[in-house]
Amino acid sequence: MVSRMKIAAISYLNTIPFVYGIRRANDYLRADLLLDIPSSCHSLLNDNHTDIALIPVADLPKVRDCRIVTPYCIGAETDVRTVALFSDVAPEELETVYLDSHSATSVQLIRILAREKWRISPRWERLTDYSLLNGAAGRNGYLLIGDKVFDYETRFARKLDLATEWFAWTSLPFVFAVWVARKEVTEQTVSSFTQALTYGLDHRADAIRQSRYVSDYERALAYVTRNIRYDLDEPKKNAIRLFLRHLELPAGGASPD
Repeated sequence: MVSRMKIAAISYLNTIPFVYGIRRANDYLRADLLLDIPSSCHSLLNDNHTDIALIPVADLPKVRDCRIVTPYCIGAETDVRTVALFSDVAPEELETVYLDSHSATSVQLIRILAREKWRISPRWERLTDYSLLNGAAGRNGYLLIGDKVFDYETRFARKLDLATEWFAWTSLPFVFAVWVARKEVTEQTVSSFTQALTYGLDHRADAIRQSRYVSDYERALAYVTRNIRYDLDEPKKNAIRLFLRHLELPAGGASPD
């Protein structure tokens, strides 16, 4: 009996079109799908628990014997909306920034922006207790990613969209995650996988409408249509290269062509 391929994806609103396409390709893709938080996906790939995974760009130097596949990604050209720094003061006044524990790329991105654009050196703390967001912010900032951002958009005096801040600094779009495959995955399999992703993107309205996780159809559809840019084009590849050069991590691993 031929074993089924395993695919790991991020369990956020922005992957709903991808998940929709994968789940409707069972007749030719024959894959099991695992959904997890972004910071866990590269470990699943390295530990041989999955064959293809949607990997945060910051984790690319950590993956072994893998390559970026498909012409798709999770990216943004300006306002991504769901990766943001919340605070009641300007960035220059921040003393402590709490970093979403679900994040990988966004944690590195905010460190780069703090160092290179805002010129600040706050104390960095890991955010695991989200009840902290219900108290007075003072000179604290909170990096939040994913669907939870929608719940806090009006609770703070300031919201800085990190993709917008990156674009203002670099004039480039930003890429948060890319599809990465183990070297054993054949090109035929990658082609079938790409076909499934294309189907999902072509039917994203149906994907949003049929998702049990979506409570606001219009907001969700606008988000996956306007905010998220799924094509891994040359400007986004250039953005990945620039981001990786600024990472506080050793070079290596998978990289864009």
